Amino acid sequence: MTDYDVLRVFCGPNGGYGNELGVVREGSVMPERGERQAFAAKAGFSETVFVDDPERGVIDIYTPTLRLPFAGHPCVGAAWLLDVPELVTPAGVVGARQDGEFCWIEARAEWVPPRTLRRYGSASEVDDLAVPPPGEWVYAWAWEDEPAGRIRARAFPGRGDGIDEDEATGAAALLLTDRLGRALNITQGAGSQILTAPQPDGWTEVGGRVHLER
Repeated sequence: MTDYDVLRVFCGPNGGYGNELGVVREGSVMPERGERQAFAAKAGFSETVFVDDPERGVIDIYTPTLRLPFAGHPCVGAAWLLDVPELVTPAGVVGARQDGEFCWIEARAEWVPPRTLRRYGSASEVDDLAVPPPGEWVYAWAWEDEPAGRIRARAFPGRGDGIDEDEATGAAALLLTDRLGRALNITQGAGSQILTAPQPDGWTEVGGRVHLER
């Protein structure tokens, strides 16, 4: 199998959790989309990134079953790994910056594939949810502390590709931030942390900690 890095993106304050991401730094070894899709399916991560130009930040993103024009945790992970000021995705140019222990990207809500944002009455209700049947991409969320902007969330891609729940999902967090119009501090999955902040002219920043697993 082609060499690739494994990152954990949106790690918790103690460095644990985060959503695993595969990154093929030499995208030229696998130029065809069919090859990339097969590799992403075999790797089995929720997303795998292929780097086509590390200096310009040109990337290509795949789930185990489909190619994505934009996705949050792959962009945060790739921006951290490549240490570039921007990424070039099929959806558009994503701004990127490092800020202490956090890596941030800036993107637009209209780049996010369709998601159902489903609000619940309490964090405990979200904790108790069973995985829904495939067919709908659901981001389940509830306020933990509304004045402080703290949210509890879980993500269910519903693609039927073996990824029943995403540990951390930057694109859905971006969409929720755009919908609510305020900065958020999201605890997702088993213990991942996602920070967001609305920006002028329809842009939204999404940030988190990234660790190199191997």
